[in-house]
Amino acid sequence: MENIKLNSRDNKIGKTAGKVRRSGKVPGIVYGKGMQNFMFEIGELELNHVITEHGEHGVIDIDLNEQKKTVLIKELQRDPVTHKIIHLDLETIDKNQKIITTVPLHFKGEGILNSYGAIIQKEKSNIRVSCTPGNLPKYLELDVSQSSIGSTYKVSDIEVGKEISIIDDLNTVLGSVSYEHKIQEAVEPEERKE
Repeated sequence: MENIKLNSRDNKIGKTAGKVRRSGKVPGIVYGKGMQNFMFEIGELELNHVITEHGEHGVIDIDLNEQKKTVLIKELQRDPVTHKIIHLDLETIDKNQKIITTVPLHFKGEGILNSYGAIIQKEKSNIRVSCTPGNLPKYLELDVSQSSIGSTYKVSDIEVGKEISIIDDLNTVLGSVSYEHKIQEAVEPEERKE
């Protein structure tokens, strides 16, 4: 994929972030060692495409004032109601240096659990990992399809290659399988007709 061009935005004028959002763009900031913070804006559609392709904590290449840089998506802020991205933080990184970041956790086989009346109660939705930018996965997967009621999954149950190190405590519980409790509405007994 080609480098993503970030357009500078003027932060000296009050309330520019709101104006940027109303124009269909998302405000953001790039920061890192040896550089001044750079305020930018990116089109909402372009950003959604980037997130779909690289993940919410992925590594992307950008053009910043005619300079090519590699950045880590450090934080995405979303509107609590619409779930739209409202701000983006990017951190410059070295492609050869290991980074520590958060990767989403996907529970594979949830549909199979649901088919026999079970659910997985999720305790965590992200895992912290350390690896080089080129080895950063879009997400980590935990197969729960062979579960039975009472099964518990821990960080140690996630399988990763030797190029990725999991930072979280291996004994941290990720989820457990239990029966699905359906709430039934109280039904008034029919009145007897005499």
